[in-house]
Amino acid sequence: MNACSGGGGGGGDGGKGLTYKDADVDINAGTELVRRIAKMAPGIGGFGGLYPLGDSYLVASTDGVGTKLKLAFDTGIHDTIGIDLVAMSVNDIVTSGAKLLFFLDYFGTSQLDVDLAEKVIKGIVNGCKQSDCALLGGETAEMPDFYAKGEYDLSGFAVGIVKKDALIDGKNIKLGDVLIGFPSSGVHSNGFSLVRRVLARSGLSLDDQLPGHDGRPFSLGEALMAPTVIYVKQVLDIIIKGGVKGIAHITGSAFTGNIPRVFPLGLGAKIFTNS
Repeated sequence: MNACSGGGGGGGDGGKGLTYKDADVDINAGTELVRRIAKMAPGIGGFGGLYPLGDSYLVASTDGVGTKLKLAFDTGIHDTIGIDLVAMSVNDIVTSGAKLLFFLDYFGTSQLDVDLAEKVIKGIVNGCKQSDCALLGGETAEMPDFYAKGEYDLSGFAVGIVKKDALIDGKNIKLGDVLIGFPSSGVHSNGFSLVRRVLARSGLSLDDQLPGHDGRPFSLGEALMAPTVIYVKQVLDIIIKGGVKGIAHITGSAFTGNIPRVFPLGLGAKIFTNS
C-alpha cells in the first residue's frame, strides 16, 4: 500500500511541455549529490533518517518550503506558508509509520517584521497541531543585506519515533499489492520553480479569478497558496488497521521520483490517474 500526496506539476507552452530543466532546476544534479553524500554517510536516502534508540527508531527529517515563498511574497499570503513548512518534514517522517514528537523552525530575514513573522509562526503552530507534534523551539535570524527587503526564508526540522518491529520500509512489497493515493489540496510545496515558470508563460495573473468555490471570489494566487495537506493522522489511522507495507510522500519529483523509493528492486507501479 502506498499513500500519496500532491506533487509539483507541469504545464504547457504552445503545446510544448515544460520540464524542471526548463525551470532551471537540475533534478539529475540533485540525484548525483545524494549519491555522493551516500558514499560518505551510508544509510541515508529514505524519506526520514533512522536513529536506533533501544527497541525503537527516532525518525528525523528537515526541509524548506522552496520557491512557493516567492508566491507568498507576491500574494501577501503568509498565514499558511508555515503549514507547508511543517508538512514537508512530518509527511516524510510518517512514511515510516512513526508518531511525531517535535518540530523546530528557522526563520531568516534581512530586517525583522514582527507582524509578518507572527503570521508565519501561526501557520507553523497550526501545522504542528495538525500533526500532533510539539513546537519545541526555533531560531530567528536577522541578517541585513542577505535577503531582499520584505522577504524571508524558512527551514524546518522534525523528529518522530517508531518501534523497530513496526517500521514501514517497503521491503515486504510484492507483485500484486495495491497502490492507494490520498488526494491533495493542489500542487502542495516543492516543485514551485516549475509551477512559477508555467504561470509566467501562461499569461495569467495571480489576481485572476477562478470559477466555482461556492460562488466566493477565489483567485489563482489563493489556489496556488493552498497549504500542503498534512497526512499524519489519516496515515497513522490506516496503519493501525494493518496491511500497509510502504508509503511514499509525493513532492517535487512527483510520482516517478518518489514512489520507486519504497519499492524493492525490480518492482514498478501501475497508476490509474482517473480513479
